[in-house]
Amino acid sequence: MARISQSTPRNPFVYQGYVSPDYFCDRTEETEELIANLQNGRNTVLISPRRMGKTGLIMNAFYRLKSAEKDSKCIYVDIFATKNQHDFVQLLGTAIAQEVMSRERQAMKRLLEFFGSWRPVFSVDPLTGMPTVSVSIEPTMTEATLKSIFAYLTQSKHQIYIAIDEFQQIANYPETGTEALLRSYIQFAPNVHFVFSGSKRHLMSQIFHSPDRPFYQSTVSMGLEPLHEEIYYAFARRFFEQKKGSISPEVFQYIYQRFDGVTRNIQLILNRLYETEKHVAKQEQADEAIRHIVNRNSMQYEELIGFLTDNQLSVVKAIAKEGLVASPQSSEFIRKYDLPGASSVKSALDGLTDKDIVYRKAEGFIVYDHFFELWLKRLFT
Repeated sequence: MARISQSTPRNPFVYQGYVSPDYFCDRTEETEELIANLQNGRNTVLISPRRMGKTGLIMNAFYRLKSAEKDSKCIYVDIFATKNQHDFVQLLGTAIAQEVMSRERQAMKRLLEFFGSWRPVFSVDPLTGMPTVSVSIEPTMTEATLKSIFAYLTQSKHQIYIAIDEFQQIANYPETGTEALLRSYIQFAPNVHFVFSGSKRHLMSQIFHSPDRPFYQSTVSMGLEPLHEEIYYAFARRFFEQKKGSISPEVFQYIYQRFDGVTRNIQLILNRLYETEKHVAKQEQADEAIRHIVNRNSMQYEELIGFLTDNQLSVVKAIAKEGLVASPQSSEFIRKYDLPGASSVKSALDGLTDKDIVYRKAEGFIVYDHFFELWLKRLFT
C-alpha cells in the first residue's frame, strides 16, 4: 500500500510514495477532474504507462479529499502481486483494516467484531515505526468475505474512496466471474467510489470498454500524458533555488527529452543531482547522474536478463539499440540484428510486453525502463 508521509523530505524530488502537494508537480486539472468524479459518484478508470505518476495523482486527490471531507475514508491497494481472487480479497481486507486502525482503536474493535472470521496480525512497520495490521482469510471463505466487506462498507455513514491499482491483474485470475462478482457489489454501494488504475492499456480497455464485460459503461475514463516541460522545469528550479543553487533550462530539457517526460525517471535523476550538485549547468552533470543510477541497478538488470529466453534477450537488445522500433517483425529489422523468424520475434515480443520489459507506444516498441535500455546499450554494444 502506498503511504502518505507527514515528514519533510531531505530531498524534495520524491520518486517513491507521496508526501504532500508541496512536493507534487502540477497535475492540477487531472486532480480536479478525479476529485469531481469521485465526489459526484462517477467511478473512474485511470490508464497510463507505469512510472508516469498514476499513484501520485491518486494520492494527491486523496490528500485533498481528506482535507475537505474530514470523515471520509481513502483506501489505496495495489494488486499487481495478486495471483487469484483470494489474494485480492485478503489484500483489500488488509487495506481496509489498516485505514480503520490508523483512525481509532475502537473502530478497529468494531471492524474485527464484524468480521469474525478474520485473523488479524499486528506488527510495527520497520521503516516508519508505525503500527500495522494484516488479515488472514481462509481460502474457502473468499467470496463470503468479499460480500461481508461490501456489507461493512455500505453500512458505513462515511463516504469511502477506494483506488485499486494495476486492476488489469484480475483478468489473469484463474477463477471465472471475478469481474461480475465485483460489479454486482459495487453497483449497490452508493457511498463507495472507485478508481480503477492500470498500466496495460489493452487489458484495461477489454475490461471496461468491451460490451460483453460486466464493467462496460460503468465508469468514466482518464489518461495521463507527460507533465508539461515548462511547468516541470519551474517546479525543479524552485527547489534548487531554495538551496541557493540552480538548474539550467537546457540541462532540464536534455533530461526531459531523453527520458520522454516519464515522471519517475526524471525524478530519480533530479533527486541525484539535488544530492550531489548545487549548480547544474552542464549536460555532463546530468550524464554522470544517469550513469550512477544505471550502475546502481546493474545487479537487478543482470538478474532480469537471466529470466529471459535467448529469443527475448536478442529482441530486447535489438530494440534497445534502435530506441524505437515501428515494425519489429519486418524482414529488414530481423536481418539487421540476425533475429529468428517473424513468428519467433512475435512470441518474444508477447513475452516481453507481458513482463512490462517492452512497451508498445503508438509509434512502435520501446524498452519500458529507460535506464535498462541504457544498460543494454552499454553492455551489448
